Amino acid sequence: MLQAERRSNIIQHLHEEGTILIEALASKYNVSPMTIRRDLAALEKEGKLVRSHGGAVLPESMEQEVPYQTKLSSYKQEKEAIAKKAVERIPQNGRVLLDSGTTNLEIAKLLKSRSDLTIITNDAKISMELLHSESQVISTGGELQKDVGAFIGPLVQELLRNIRVDVVFLGANAIDLHDGITTPSMEKAYIKKLMLDSARSKWIVADHSKFNKRSFAHVCNFSEVNGIITDDQINAETRRQLEQETNIY
Repeated sequence: MLQAERRSNIIQHLHEEGTILIEALASKYNVSPMTIRRDLAALEKEGKLVRSHGGAVLPESMEQEVPYQTKLSSYKQEKEAIAKKAVERIPQNGRVLLDSGTTNLEIAKLLKSRSDLTIITNDAKISMELLHSESQVISTGGELQKDVGAFIGPLVQELLRNIRVDVVFLGANAIDLHDGITTPSMEKAYIKKLMLDSARSKWIVADHSKFNKRSFAHVCNFSEVNGIITDDQINAETRRQLEQETNIY
């Protein structure tokens, strides 16, 4: 097969599958992995794909930051189901860290009637949801990210470096089998890393729309968390593959 034909076929395959792997392509076209890497490098230079760890994805599959109001109306039933599973993992008198996001907002709604917790969050909406909670509520403060509702910046980072919690529920913009958990900005990724460092028990909470996608900045690998709490709409093959890497609930 000519180089141009192989590269054309690679792009066609990528549009059909959404992601491609170097080893699989090398076997499919009976060429070396290095040849495939050169193909992917050339195609990336043309703007036709974005190389990832072990393969490539389409440029448009890179997840961007979504406004809070848009997220609020998306997959609400699924997020409520995830929240019910998540709260089962919170101990009595526990210290709980809630990352920003609408899935964690649903968790907050279930926690606001409890009086035994310490709840820390970097989300303005979650802080307001817990306004009348009998539990102790700590907002990180910081710079408010416009249209997103998350607090970011050095104040958030400093607080997270100095706390220790029993459990963290981390939101995810994108989850990919090969790239792990990713998010749109380096700053958001760093804040999420600090959250993970502060917690004994670490859980990703994400509805099925976040899977098989990737974003700009790497947060963590699957080995760094206790598992992922999601809804029952996740693709069966995706679940099977991810269960080889972490716990899926």
